[in-house]
Amino acid sequence: MAQINVTFPDGAVRQYEAGTTIEDIAGSISASLKKKAVAGKKDGKVVDLYTPLEEDAAIEIVTLDSQDGVEVYRHSTAHLLAQAVKRIYGSEVKFGIGPVIEDGFYYDMDIPVSLSPEDLGKIEAEMEKIVKEDLPIRRKVVSRAEATEIFQGLNDHLKLELIRDLPEDATITLYEQGEFFDLCRGPHLPSTGFIKAFKLMNVAGAYWRGKSENQVLQRVYGTAWPKKSELEEYLHFIEEAKKRDHRKLGKELELFMFSEEAPGMPFYLPKGFTVRNELEQFSRRLQQLAQYTEVRTPFLMNERLWKQSGHWEHYQENMYFSEVDNATYALKPMNCPGHMLMYKNAMHSYRDLPIRYSEFGQVHRHEYSGALNGMLRVRTFCQDDAHVFVRPDQIETEIKGMIKLIDSIYKVFGFEYSVSLSTRPEDSMGSDELWETAEGALKKVLEASGMPYGIEEGDGAFYGPKIDFHITDALKRRHQCGTIQLDFQMPEKFDLTYVGQDNEKHRPVVLHRAMYGSMERFIGILIEHYAGAFPVWLTPIQARLMNISEVHTPYAEKVKEQLQQAGIRVELDARNEKIGYKIREAQVQKIPYMLVIGEKEMEDGTLSVRKRGVGDEGAMSVEAFIEKIRGEINEMK
Repeated sequence: MAQINVTFPDGAVRQYEAGTTIEDIAGSISASLKKKAVAGKKDGKVVDLYTPLEEDAAIEIVTLDSQDGVEVYRHSTAHLLAQAVKRIYGSEVKFGIGPVIEDGFYYDMDIPVSLSPEDLGKIEAEMEKIVKEDLPIRRKVVSRAEATEIFQGLNDHLKLELIRDLPEDATITLYEQGEFFDLCRGPHLPSTGFIKAFKLMNVAGAYWRGKSENQVLQRVYGTAWPKKSELEEYLHFIEEAKKRDHRKLGKELELFMFSEEAPGMPFYLPKGFTVRNELEQFSRRLQQLAQYTEVRTPFLMNERLWKQSGHWEHYQENMYFSEVDNATYALKPMNCPGHMLMYKNAMHSYRDLPIRYSEFGQVHRHEYSGALNGMLRVRTFCQDDAHVFVRPDQIETEIKGMIKLIDSIYKVFGFEYSVSLSTRPEDSMGSDELWETAEGALKKVLEASGMPYGIEEGDGAFYGPKIDFHITDALKRRHQCGTIQLDFQMPEKFDLTYVGQDNEKHRPVVLHRAMYGSMERFIGILIEHYAGAFPVWLTPIQARLMNISEVHTPYAEKVKEQLQQAGIRVELDARNEKIGYKIREAQVQKIPYMLVIGEKEMEDGTLSVRKRGVGDEGAMSVEAFIEKIRGEINEMK
């Protein structure tokens, strides 16, 4: 029999008989690997475990410990869902597509009944039966004519459309498990018995192939995990995320609101504006120490500015326009062009650089209504923006200073973070040489700093590459917030110069920098990170006074004034309600300190102090409490 050479990931080469399957190869390595194998990789492409090898190939055994293995597992669970639906609802069911998505899968279906969340349990029970049947899942290659005939016989217009749109040279495959089969390119698990843990999450409507002119199908979402413990952990995470949802907490804690009069544009309520103000003041203090100068630029500027900056060509569809005095103006989607005009307003010497402009700049960007998501995705937001104009020899030092500044902010919130280098996108401006220089400069800084970083190919801004900062919140979710962008393009576009030591004009380099990124998005992230229980320095109401009866009100009002004079944000709850009710309400509103005043406290000139998450801390003089809470505020706890 003919022999073939199989190359393994470590470079080792072994000979096998032609026709040997990937499963057999796994078994030749070890019995435990054969047991764990769910698929294989042949020359870099994921294939079914029972795929025979007829020629030399590079092979890798895929297990559920890998991302590839988990994707195969979830794809097979989508087919398990489809088979269960077919068994319950009969041959009239037609299936669209059932792809793997983050943490799970979905399947679009044309089904004669309207599914409700209550139906999902019934479908799950049928899925469990199919798992126990341990049906082999097998691939079958068919011709275009065969595939068309099969699905015409089933009157399945969805699959017929998919077949029609396949390339002429496409290999068309079906996957069969028991009585069920579906058009699919695979690969899949060897059998349904490999599936151990899954949960159907919800059902929603979805246009066929995402086009509004097509019919609406029912989309069932599910999640699947190799182990039951992983599924339980994920479901716990989902429940915790629901409790922490910033839209829910933002309403309950009276932080912000939205209105149909301004879709995607948040209204800050007094408490929410307090949080935003504190965040701004914190950042402002740090930037002042780092020698930034705060500025403000107009919201509305002439279209010729946006054409000059390149935004007209690269960003026009995301901008809002208005006619003023027979000329077209645009609401700014970014702050940078305004800062370029400011720099150009005066002559600069090499001694003046770096010049650091910072701005809490309100910008407007059009987002589709379906993409809006509370504070995380809005149409107007405030950027904590900065543009620093430097000489080429100052680039590395200045970026190191920016990294230090961003690090000092994230540490206060307890955020761990990672960084990535985003390179030239397809829709970019400028020469290859300038882009190579810019990307090389950022790599040099990251490598000199010793920071590990990933590469995000093609994810840079249209005017330059960037370093992005990805914070990790309390639920281990990652959010891209801070950024440092290196820009050789804008100085060229605006003909920016400085006079060098040689008395000649030279071109500065611009560094774009944000730390929070979008203030709105950062606030949404913080609400979920803290589950609404902000640290004392940031929380809208730092202490609430509660009197036991009306006779204690005058003393409570006097204490309130003392606390306010000390700079503490305090409220007095003097309602004629039981003290237990007042305490519970303050706890729901996540107020850090509850200060109870009764007969003894009034006589002794003290406060009975309760702390959020701790409980009763006993009696304290007003002065002692002020010292205690001021200490926490100053230490930003």
